[in-house]
Amino acid sequence: MTTKKNQSPREAHVYLIGSGIASLASAVYLEKDAGVPGENIHILEKDRIVGGALDGAGEVEKGFVVRGGRMHEMHYECYWELLSHIPSLEDPSVSVRDESYEFNERFVSNGQARLLKDGKKIDVSSYGLTTKQQMDFLKLTYVSEESLGNKGIEDWFDAAFFETKFWYIWTSMFAFQKWSSLAEMRRYMKRFIHLVDGLYKLGGVMRTKYNQYDSVARPMRTYLEGKGVSFEMGTEVVDIDFDLSPEKKTATAIHFKDGTKTDLGENDYVFFTNGSITESTDNGTWDTPAKLKGIAESGSWKLWKKLAEKDPAFGNPSPFCDNIDLQKWYSFTATMKDSTFLDYMENFSGNVDGTGGLVTMTDSNWFMSVVIARQPHFPNQPDDVKIFWGYGLYPDRKGNYIDKTMAECTGAEMLEELYYHLKIQDRMKPVTEAGKVNCIPVAMPFVDSLFMARTLGDRPDVVPAGATNFAFLGQFAEAPKDCVFTVEYSVRTAQMAVYGLFETEKKVHPMYDSAHNPKYLLGALKAISR
Repeated sequence: MTTKKNQSPREAHVYLIGSGIASLASAVYLEKDAGVPGENIHILEKDRIVGGALDGAGEVEKGFVVRGGRMHEMHYECYWELLSHIPSLEDPSVSVRDESYEFNERFVSNGQARLLKDGKKIDVSSYGLTTKQQMDFLKLTYVSEESLGNKGIEDWFDAAFFETKFWYIWTSMFAFQKWSSLAEMRRYMKRFIHLVDGLYKLGGVMRTKYNQYDSVARPMRTYLEGKGVSFEMGTEVVDIDFDLSPEKKTATAIHFKDGTKTDLGENDYVFFTNGSITESTDNGTWDTPAKLKGIAESGSWKLWKKLAEKDPAFGNPSPFCDNIDLQKWYSFTATMKDSTFLDYMENFSGNVDGTGGLVTMTDSNWFMSVVIARQPHFPNQPDDVKIFWGYGLYPDRKGNYIDKTMAECTGAEMLEELYYHLKIQDRMKPVTEAGKVNCIPVAMPFVDSLFMARTLGDRPDVVPAGATNFAFLGQFAEAPKDCVFTVEYSVRTAQMAVYGLFETEKKVHPMYDSAHNPKYLLGALKAISR
């Protein structure tokens, strides 16, 4: 049945569970396009800070932390249009979109030290794919997603594929693993085929001026609060009641951790960000490792599991959250009151900060990569303080230098391992001994959840068939053809939810379709055969 769209938005109340970009975007569209008054929009967040995976926090003495970073590109049609309506905090006459565009015109990604081995640059002008691997690559773009079932990438490509420069670039850039979903890799290949030619130097990759909390989440919150939207922080939802029948499904009440509940009237709505890649993360310190947590400490995973038992249309969270050892990786953020490291990396790589992107140590047991963003990466970062971020895809392996798994390492030990791979231990020793460096490790149990092998239906539809007043949002709701682990995906689900449940005369922005553009197809063909 077709969902009956809301015709009286002025009386509607909407409760958004979670405060990641999917919820923030939904709130913008509800107020701007659907006509729901801002004071009738309620964002319910378990934590004390908004933004979900768009994060960044800290200060000089305690150290800064970015758990990860979202790479952008020009053809995020939903995302950039959304940010064209959000004023920059530094200059409200300029939108966040235009601030970002201007920043990326000045700092163009052109990585000149993309892959390293034994502390030296590897020539990445050729991806090193055999003719068979090239054919397998092309074949994957033409088969149907349905035919792939829940296969992993390793079920499609030969073992040698995972030792190619193409794979090293791909796995470090997107955090795909060998066992990750083949269907998701296919989506990436089709969606970003226009970037394949420049992939080896991160060509076409865009970034925000600062970390994404300060550049995107904070401006969005400021904008929404100006419209009257309420942010109810420290508010955890533990259950939702539904009236379910074959014809229609209606949410009737929201239950909170403190034992209270909100009954939903006939013009009330609930949007739920089901699942989260940053749930249950834990920060270590310079001299203590981060702790690995799990579902017990999460909010959205527990709630989604509870809801999934009520109706098959609510998806199946198990493939995404029940295998933490296959989904986790660890990141670290270094804060330095010294420029020695950044000066070395600039001279070594040929990239000034903000233009190089990922540098990956291919001979690292942890498969470690680092990124030096444009400095300052935080608005409150002094000129004499430098920050960089890194991560390892294989945290259960012992280091090449440190005789511990990455998961067991302190911030100090993670940096020692990095210095070993770059051959700069002696250079960095005085900086460490002078106490001019801090490093905070972060354990992220669900960060690769969205790439786990899954089948159609495991992610619920944004607006399930028969749903009258609720929607699923974010990375674990189904936006056909688009790619998870992108801000674009989350914003697309927000459009699908708002435009699907409210009469707006708006349509979800079409996806940029480079896979059917001969220019990009030829460019990709040439690139993979180099």
